[in-house]
Amino acid sequence: MEFDNSFEVPLPPAQAWTVLMDIRRIAPCMPGAELTDVVDDRNYKGKVAVRLGPVALAFAGLVTFEEIDNANRTACVKAQGTDSKGRGGANAVASFRIEDAAAGGSKVLVHTELTLSGSVAQYGRGVGMIQTTAAQIMNQFANNLKAQIARDGAASNQLAGQAQPPPSAPAAAPPPAAKPISGFS
Repeated sequence: MEFDNSFEVPLPPAQAWTVLMDIRRIAPCMPGAELTDVVDDRNYKGKVAVRLGPVALAFAGLVTFEEIDNANRTACVKAQGTDSKGRGGANAVASFRIEDAAAGGSKVLVHTELTLSGSVAQYGRGVGMIQTTAAQIMNQFANNLKAQIARDGAASNQLAGQAQPPPSAPAAAPPPAAKPISGFS
């Protein structure tokens, strides 16, 4: 099945692109996602938890950037995962691009082709449920990302007012992982 989503980022396109290409930074913003290993600059291992109807699914797999076009701010990502309970798998190819948006921000357009296999495919039988869940995931991701950008901006502004941070200041902890999203939400 195929579906399209979009969201806005309160940064100009060049900055938004830099942020979105920093997987370590944005992975905690994705609902139910956990980055478990950085294989190299294009391959990442992780887990994602999602509910489709009454069924909680947990996938472990690999995400690969197949194409990255920095000049045009477009990328194509392939994700493959298997359910931890052996109920099937999911394969997705997502292409995204960044465009100018109002007030100096950016709009991120995402096109996804998703294939579910095994009994997992039965749980999300209704295309509408999967599209609704995908839209909820994108909305929560966008909200989490905006909150992270706001926190980072506030921290930058605070540090800009200081000549140098105090030596005893602890390193900033990574943001907590977002909670899994439910198809019933």
